[in-house]
Amino acid sequence: MTIHELGPLLRTRAVSALELVRIAYARIDATAETTNTFITQSREAAEQAAREADRQIAAGGGGPLTGIPIALKDNICMDGLAVTCGSRMLEHFKSAYDAAVVERLKSGGAVIVGKTNMDEFAMGSSTETSFVGPCRNPWNRECVAGGSSGGGAAAVAAGQCVASLGTDTGGSIRQPAAMCGVVGLKPSYGRVSRFGLVPFASSLDHIGPLTRDVRDAAILLGAVSGHDRRDSTSSDKPVPDFEEGLSRGVAGMRLGVPREYFDGNLAPDVASAIEQALHVLERAGALCVPVSLPHTRYAVATYYLIATSEASSNLARYDGVAYGYRSAQYESLSDMYEQTRSDAFGPEVKLRIMLGTFALSAGYYDAYYKKASQVRRLILRDFEEVFQQCDVIIAPTTPDGAYRLGEKSSDSLDMYCDDIYTVPVNLAGLPAVSVPCGFTAEGLPIGMQIIANLFQESELLRCAYCYEQKTEWHLQNASLQ
Repeated sequence: MTIHELGPLLRTRAVSALELVRIAYARIDATAETTNTFITQSREAAEQAAREADRQIAAGGGGPLTGIPIALKDNICMDGLAVTCGSRMLEHFKSAYDAAVVERLKSGGAVIVGKTNMDEFAMGSSTETSFVGPCRNPWNRECVAGGSSGGGAAAVAAGQCVASLGTDTGGSIRQPAAMCGVVGLKPSYGRVSRFGLVPFASSLDHIGPLTRDVRDAAILLGAVSGHDRRDSTSSDKPVPDFEEGLSRGVAGMRLGVPREYFDGNLAPDVASAIEQALHVLERAGALCVPVSLPHTRYAVATYYLIATSEASSNLARYDGVAYGYRSAQYESLSDMYEQTRSDAFGPEVKLRIMLGTFALSAGYYDAYYKKASQVRRLILRDFEEVFQQCDVIIAPTTPDGAYRLGEKSSDSLDMYCDDIYTVPVNLAGLPAVSVPCGFTAEGLPIGMQIIANLFQESELLRCAYCYEQKTEWHLQNASLQ
């Protein structure tokens, strides 16, 4: 069930928060081997929070999230709970404070059931680089759940929690949402505080919701949004009521259809599903407008220079001195650094650190990082010009549905190219959502991506909600094969 369906049941005492959290853990236990979605669970704290939620409700208090079981991606800090980032480097590390989003969830009465599986330090598109093993897709356990927030998307799809928070640096909320048949929303950069998020690439990282439907995404986004003085990039723009305008419809709305997103990389099943989705929106009164985003072809190269450069800088703190893993065998201080980082980081993280270090090194900075930053500005300019012609952009989320475990793990470049439709949005800092819009011939979910202008999440959600109400894709349930 959804947040907005469970809320009235909790408030009328038809079900208790304690019952809900126990149902969630029973579901997690029953499907753990099938999905491998959780790294850490917080059963004792969750039951205590559920009892407190029941007391609030009995006293006539509480809000839309009171008593709702929600999961966190394991790179979001929660006081007293492990935060591993899917890495051996932080296997035994516990956070000493709550992230800003966790503070907001707790103050709203949400019940946090645990931390979900993810690609190591959020570096990956399949949740296969996690030190606890890959997460499996609830629609087909032989397939990936997407990444890097694969655990959160799969947990929602499998009914192990009502909603979850993930992070999106290059598509890591939207891509697993598409592959698992749920809704995944990346807000505008600065809309949600990053305080307490373990950073991968600071100018690209976002926190956002993974939910069963669009209304839940609006509820959860509203709960975690807002200015935070502890995050220097946090926006002080007022947070609207994202639920309020959901039912306004799309009559007169201009939908930009970028030709660059419908190229030879797109699988026929996905192309057909997006085309049918556009017809649904047109019948609802929207107008399709052909547009062009000419610098899209440079987006993957630009992203993987900027992201790896920032990762190289951010991950320099993991040296075995202050916290985290330290190698047991070393001969000198420099050898301790080398052995610690060699032992505890996985191959993909090492690859990205080395790429970033090279791009930032003397003699190469201008040719790589500086040039990538300049192209990033051109990509943003493309979007600025297109939004003078349309209200939102409609595009695929991924080139194809979920693929088999191990199918792309030996070819990083092949996996990077799966991000072609999502990374431009991160480079521009724009809000975007993936909503279910069909299935492949193999029975795996397909996602449609809707992109809006900066801080126009309400327009984004309005379009997504209209489409969702006229289709039934979001009502389909994973079979847990």
